[in-house]
Amino acid sequence: MRKDVRILLVGEPKVGKTSLIMSLVSEEFPDEVPLRAEEITIPADVTPERVPTHIVDYSEAEQTDEQLYQEISKANVICIVYSVNNKKSIEKVTSHWIPLISDRTDKDSRVPLILVGNKSDLVEHSSMETILPIMNQYQDIETCVECSAKNLKNISELFYYAQKAVLHPTGPLYCPEEKELKPSCIKALTRIFKISDLDNDGVLNDNELNFFQRTCFNTPLAPQALEDVKNVVRRNMADGVRDDGLTLKGFLFLHTLFIQRGRHETTWTVLRRFGYDDDLELTQEYLFPLIKVPPDCTTELNHNAYLFLQSVFDKHDKDRDCALSPEEVKDLFNVFPYMPWGPDVNNTVCTNDEGWITYQGYLSQWTLTTYLDVQRSLEYLGYLGYSIICEQESQAAAITVTRNKRIDLQKKQTQRSVFRCNVLGARGSGKSGFLQAFLGRNLQRQMRIREDHKSYYAISTTYVYGQEKYLLLHEVMPDFDILSEPDLSCDVVCLVYDINDPRSFEYCAKVYKECFLDSKTPCVVVAAKSDLHEVRQQYSQSPLDFCRKHKLHPPQPFTCNTNEAPSKDLYTRLTTMAMHPSGRPSRSLLSLAHGGVTSLCRLTPRLLAREVPCVCVEVACCMLHDRAALAKRTGKHF
Repeated sequence: MRKDVRILLVGEPKVGKTSLIMSLVSEEFPDEVPLRAEEITIPADVTPERVPTHIVDYSEAEQTDEQLYQEISKANVICIVYSVNNKKSIEKVTSHWIPLISDRTDKDSRVPLILVGNKSDLVEHSSMETILPIMNQYQDIETCVECSAKNLKNISELFYYAQKAVLHPTGPLYCPEEKELKPSCIKALTRIFKISDLDNDGVLNDNELNFFQRTCFNTPLAPQALEDVKNVVRRNMADGVRDDGLTLKGFLFLHTLFIQRGRHETTWTVLRRFGYDDDLELTQEYLFPLIKVPPDCTTELNHNAYLFLQSVFDKHDKDRDCALSPEEVKDLFNVFPYMPWGPDVNNTVCTNDEGWITYQGYLSQWTLTTYLDVQRSLEYLGYLGYSIICEQESQAAAITVTRNKRIDLQKKQTQRSVFRCNVLGARGSGKSGFLQAFLGRNLQRQMRIREDHKSYYAISTTYVYGQEKYLLLHEVMPDFDILSEPDLSCDVVCLVYDINDPRSFEYCAKVYKECFLDSKTPCVVVAAKSDLHEVRQQYSQSPLDFCRKHKLHPPQPFTCNTNEAPSKDLYTRLTTMAMHPSGRPSRSLLSLAHGGVTSLCRLTPRLLAREVPCVCVEVACCMLHDRAALAKRTGKHF
């Protein structure tokens, strides 16, 4: 809503423009009327709409045409004043004033007009018979008010209607010729209906109507009032009420009725509560509330946001199969101006056997969007009506900004739930397969993916010490010379090489030495396509020797050429390392990991006694693929 209203009065000389202003201010007809009244400001607390109002007079005798044009360009609403006992002043409304105003205002930003018939005390008849054809001819005319500055008739009403024409304009909502709502208004109200239809059954039941009423007008409706509303709809529209609930047609009919009865403010109150501006577009303030994300901090959805998104999923999962079919996805995003998810989403998150996004995949995609582009996530939540349904000030209440990663390193613990792993490797090394395997897809399923639907991200959940965490894999393009800061900034790095390609490891070694040698970011070397024959790498050191020299875990064998879904153990290990970067295995532990399980088992009790971070032991055990033997020998379970 506007912060103030500027009203301009124009018209022929002697029609009473100045008298109207002075009668409003002094509440009596002035004995002496100047040629032009000075601009006055009515404070917000004495106006019906609680908005400061500026009233500007025009005098042909005191102002130039250029000054008039400037005032027209600044006005929010223009009152064209005529005298009801002067036919010439009425004729001038259409022959001079409306064309002049039309020429001097932006065609895209319509200025509402109010026709004001002054001096009604001098005649016994009304001028409305003459004025009505004019109103029907010009859509910019909001209304016509007959008044008298002398006996104060309709003076306050005149300025109230002028203020209302700005704050609650009819033009964007209603077409008087067709006697129906305009398409943009129908579109906005349809979105509002769908958001308010909490169970997605196509009707607003009494609970939903009461929630809607309380949300928009801060008060519920009494049971009898609810019945009265539905009865009005029943009498006028056969399919406006179904199963004792208000249908979309009934909802739209009610708003048409409000507007036809001059209660535009009711519809505008609803529209503005749901984020719309005067042009029936969602405001930037609504879609993009202010949120500050300091450097080295990330953004995640909080618990309440996940509960809201779960309710949205349940609302649209009509067949209750815990997955969203293409039709259900389309229905979910029906309140958006565009489809936010493309076909690549199906290759970014988990899907069922039919390729439909599962509940886990749905939440994963929201998690990914929030992590990578929090402003986009805020926008999406705005379209879904998060702040209205959850009764929050804005969508920003759905976001948790994590603390600086440096503090996590100092405290050796983190409260974050989303961890990023950048996957680097030469072309053809198996990076894409590594991402898709995280989503449970073996090589056979991966071969069905279309190239134009490929995704460079994969996100899903892993469990670390019984806690559910999100691991976000990002496949980094292999052009070494153009690696950017985001390509290098992450919680853990995965360097992938193809054991069947003799030149594949060289890229991993080069990237590590150039970008991560002095970094605190944990790195893991993955020996991909481990089902194939391993060839000697054409590099000065073997991958195993390279890892030993740089105190890295030995290369981790990996293949997605399996009959079942690929193992998730390696991804759990990556998440663990991302959570505890300071818990990287010590030099002695690494040497033991290379040396064998017997040595490790002999040292494990001492490690436990010294309270060495258990992640070190777990990672080493995972590398040895002998958890059971370790548990048997030490009596400890990891």
